[in-house]
Amino acid sequence: MNAKRPRVLFVCTGNAVRSQMAEGWLRHLAGDGIEALSGGTRPWEVHPLAIEAMAESGVDILRHTAKHVSLFASAPLDYVITLCDGAKEECPLFTRAARRLHWPVHDPSNDGGTPEERLDAFRTARNEIRGLIVAWLAENPFE
Repeated sequence: MNAKRPRVLFVCTGNAVRSQMAEGWLRHLAGDGIEALSGGTRPWEVHPLAIEAMAESGVDILRHTAKHVSLFASAPLDYVITLCDGAKEECPLFTRAARRLHWPVHDPSNDGGTPEERLDAFRTARNEIRGLIVAWLAENPFE
């Protein structure tokens, strides 16, 4: 593991919803104890409903930007956590990552419905990701 604080990279295809939420949650829940990063295999802009759903929980990801995972290819990483099957398959092998984990979470960005139903889908993803991170932090006390 990194001699300093652990570095965690969350990856999903677009770096627009799930990995951005995970990065925001880890920063919010772990504070300065862990460095949270995110990237995508085919990034596009952060989804406005992801920003809104996270803001409802007191986590600000408004200034987050989508990044390609290649930016982290040579970075020393303690964990690479993929959040969708597509990213798991497309994600380059991070030879300097200590561990790889896979937490598949449904992508709400393609869900239809009314505006409220669409926001509810983002809330569901937000809550699932928070639960995964809370459980992971409980199993891995980084102190």
